[in-house]
Amino acid sequence: MDATGLETRPVSEHSGRRRGNGSGHRQRARSKLTAVLHIHSHWIIGAVNGLGPSQDSPGFAPALRQATALVTLSTVLADAGHDAEHNHRLCCDELGIERSIIALNPRNTGRRWPKTPDRRTLHKHFPQALYHQRWHIESGFSQHKRRLGSALRARGHQAQQRELILRVLTHNLMILRSRQRK
Repeated sequence: MDATGLETRPVSEHSGRRRGNGSGHRQRARSKLTAVLHIHSHWIIGAVNGLGPSQDSPGFAPALRQATALVTLSTVLADAGHDAEHNHRLCCDELGIERSIIALNPRNTGRRWPKTPDRRTLHKHFPQALYHQRWHIESGFSQHKRRLGSALRARGHQAQQRELILRVLTHNLMILRSRQRK
């Protein structure tokens, strides 16, 4: 599980470099896709859209609920942007997911040990080899953006939300079609 941002308008690489970050222009809100990717098929099985740049954690619950409505999951892998005790509780107590492996976010508090039991256990026994399977979601986002582009065509917020959902559907159909050819 992870989130990625998509440009709200196509901008050439030259124009983006010329404008730069220190030009005094405020940063525009971007569409953000929070997705749950099935590791074995690379299908996006849960997707929630929002606005970024922002925290990743709010999209965790709705995207995971969508995914578990379609597929039974035994393990969830997520980066530190999704680290919160309520996300671990959601996986274990509500959705029946055996393992939630979410990288710990130290939150700049200087604490070495998390206060809550699930996060403390994960800190003691972090399954590094399993966590490294997160490359699949990064690969899935890369594949999505290479095939469909990193910019949305729609201008309005609601139209962009609809376009994001259609892009997820298109992504999954393209994977299905490529597998049928083999």
